[in-house]
Amino acid sequence: MAVPGPLRFAAQDREMILETPVPGDRLRTMDTQDRQRLIAEHLEAIRELESRAAAETEGKTWPPDGFYLLWHVVIGLMLGALGSVVSLIANVVGAPLFGRHPLELIRVYLTFPMGERALEVADGAILTIGCVLYLATGALFGILFHLGWTVWFAQASRMKKIAVATGVGLALWIVNFYLVLSWLQPLLLGDNWIVRLVPPWVGALTHLAFAWTIAAGEVWGRFEAYRGSPS
Repeated sequence: MAVPGPLRFAAQDREMILETPVPGDRLRTMDTQDRQRLIAEHLEAIRELESRAAAETEGKTWPPDGFYLLWHVVIGLMLGALGSVVSLIANVVGAPLFGRHPLELIRVYLTFPMGERALEVADGAILTIGCVLYLATGALFGILFHLGWTVWFAQASRMKKIAVATGVGLALWIVNFYLVLSWLQPLLLGDNWIVRLVPPWVGALTHLAFAWTIAAGEVWGRFEAYRGSPS
C-alpha cells in the first residue's frame, strides 16, 4: 500500500505541494533519520492546514461566547406573543359570561388610536388589526420580561419564580393603566376609556395570565447549544 509523500510548502506563497508518493519498498529501506524527517514534514503540513482552518472560522465559533442576546430576544418575542394569546383567549371566553362582546377588550384598547368610535366597531378587519396589535405589544413586553428573568431569576426557586411573575404582571397592569394611560389617553384623545371601562379585576387578571404564561414557558427559554452527536 502506497504512503503519501511529504507535504511541502513553497517559500513564496506557502501553497501546499504533494510530492510523488513514496513506494512501500522505499519506506522499508528508509533509514531512521529520513523517516523522522518525513514524519516531521507531514506534521508541519497538518499544523499549517489546522492554522488556516482556524483563521477561516475565527469569529464563527459555536457555541457563542458570553450572553447570546439574539437567542433571548427571539425567545422573548415568542413567549410574549404566547402570553398575549393566552390572556386574549381568557377574555374571549370570559366576556360573554358577563354579557359582553368576545372582543370587548380589543374594542376598548382600540380607543387609544380611534377614540370613542372604537367601542362600536363590528368590522372583522379592524378587530383583527386590534388583535394583531395586542399580540405585538405583548411580544415586545415579552422581550423585557424574558431578559430580566434570564439575568436575575433563572436559578430562583419555584415559589420565588411564581412570586416574581405575579409581581411583574401586577406591576405591568398598574404602570400601563394608572401611570401611563390614565393621563396619556385623555391628553391625546380627550378621555381615558381604557382605565374607565376595563374593570380593575379584568385588567389585573389579564396581565397576570400574560405573566404566568411567560413564566411557565421559561423552561423552554434556556439556551443549550447543540454540539452534535458523540462519535
